[in-house]
Amino acid sequence: MTTDEIEAFLQAAFNRCDAESCPLTDTQKQILLQVVEEIQNYCSAVVLDVANPLDELTEEELQTFLEFVKTAEEHKLSWKMQLLNDWLHNDDSGAVQFIRDRYGLEWLNRVEPIHFEKYASLDTLKLKVGSRIEVCNALWEWVQDSGPCQREWFSCTVVFVDETFSSCTIRFNNGSEYEIQGLYEWNRYNWRWAAS
Repeated sequence: MTTDEIEAFLQAAFNRCDAESCPLTDTQKQILLQVVEEIQNYCSAVVLDVANPLDELTEEELQTFLEFVKTAEEHKLSWKMQLLNDWLHNDDSGAVQFIRDRYGLEWLNRVEPIHFEKYASLDTLKLKVGSRIEVCNALWEWVQDSGPCQREWFSCTVVFVDETFSSCTIRFNNGSEYEIQGLYEWNRYNWRWAAS
């Protein structure tokens, strides 16, 4: 469930309270919204820390796999499709044959772009048109980690990528669009892969 959907449900609950002559104060509403955001952030962290299939690989396997993925991305190929085609045609997958031999299709199906987030310093995956990401309000607002304004995350879809200038255009659920400059350089801290 996205943050926007949760906020819509909470707003509906607030309206019900008003209709039942039991309205919440603005402070109470803000507290509820903050608690839900904290729960969502905690759940995202748990998903990243506990259920990351990449953590099941040995250090050597992980390095080999990440290099394979990065090479496929550089050639604008789908690394997952390459593996699945090899498996379908019973072809050898070269250095990453161990994925099929040791981990299998179930493991491969569990790997999502968000799982590479932990290894973001390796810059393995590149954004593509259609990628689902979350962006932080720090892109358009002055937000400090220890300041009065908190970082908030918003779901969106990538609608245009310009690799030459390392930028992309995203579309929010409400239809508005925003361009992100310095996608992999200075603004990498302000976006993350969306959980499936």
